[in-house]
Amino acid sequence: MDVVSVLHMNGGMGEASYANNCLLQQKVICLTKQIRDEAITCIYKEKLPQSLAIADLGCSSGPNTLFMTCELIKTVETLCRKQTHESPEYIIYLNDLPSNDFNNIFKSLECFKQKFSKQVAGGIGQCYITGVPNSFYGRILPTSSLHFVHSSYSLHWMSQVPKGVENNKGNICMARTSPLNVREAYYHQFQKDFSMFLKCRAVELVKGGRAVLTFLGRSSSDLSSNESCYILELLAEALNDMVLEGIIKEDQMDSFNVPYYTPTPSEIKLEIEKEGSFTLNHLEAFEVSWKAACGDDELSDDNNSGYKVAQFVRAVAEPLFVSHFGEAIIDDVFHRYQDILADRMSKEKTVFLTLAISLTKTT
Repeated sequence: MDVVSVLHMNGGMGEASYANNCLLQQKVICLTKQIRDEAITCIYKEKLPQSLAIADLGCSSGPNTLFMTCELIKTVETLCRKQTHESPEYIIYLNDLPSNDFNNIFKSLECFKQKFSKQVAGGIGQCYITGVPNSFYGRILPTSSLHFVHSSYSLHWMSQVPKGVENNKGNICMARTSPLNVREAYYHQFQKDFSMFLKCRAVELVKGGRAVLTFLGRSSSDLSSNESCYILELLAEALNDMVLEGIIKEDQMDSFNVPYYTPTPSEIKLEIEKEGSFTLNHLEAFEVSWKAACGDDELSDDNNSGYKVAQFVRAVAEPLFVSHFGEAIIDDVFHRYQDILADRMSKEKTVFLTLAISLTKTT
């Protein structure tokens, strides 16, 4: 699988688009506002830059992309008014893989700038927004060019499917029934990727620069809970049913694995310490109900929730499935998936564990 080519959210504004199925991600951005505000406040007060450079890594396309940018600028503008400073210029880098729907972002920029300027009394500083199509598991920006890095719900996606997972039969990720060698392969790929991410950001950030990163994670090395890759295990269940019915070939199923890893807090801390360029200021773990994909944690009925959560996963993962299985099965697999989700959500506590960290570049 060529991850760079096929890993992207569904573009456009259709029923299964990311733009119309990103309420859960938006909730997480709101829940981590205090961490971001503290980090951007610290770097602004320390540097008082005339030009403030911010990168959103794994920005995708849709309302969340510019929502996060808007929130950061509002925080800085509030600081400027309190301290009677002139607004800085804002240099915003929006990064994602080349297959991301950057056109959708660019089409909305002028409207965004006009609307946002009216929301902030007195207007804001000049705002320059640039798309950066490349993998963040490598260098993407010049040396010491950034003050602040943000990434939300992106770093659990790895640069590639780990090697040596051919015996992960019946699974599509690091699942509860995965053999030990598969679990180790996924962990080693995470170590390699996250270490490279930190090394690249250490070069691109100014000294004292800040980063706020949000992952899907798990609380411990125990894979028996429903907080790790459970949502993908249920999708594998739908695929396995189609194998039994002869709709999908067994070797097709067995050769498909998703480049997705949910780290533990200790695994994240270890890689930060080993890389050595950052101080970990804050690490927070919190649960988010799957029903947040519906826009409400509690009130949605199970059938509607099953549909909404299936659409949330489809918006994120459909291109991966199409590249391997083809388009013909997609509607069928996600229809089955929504029924499985509705059943499990009616009987079990279904949550994502989200890990949010705040870092300062110290070397």
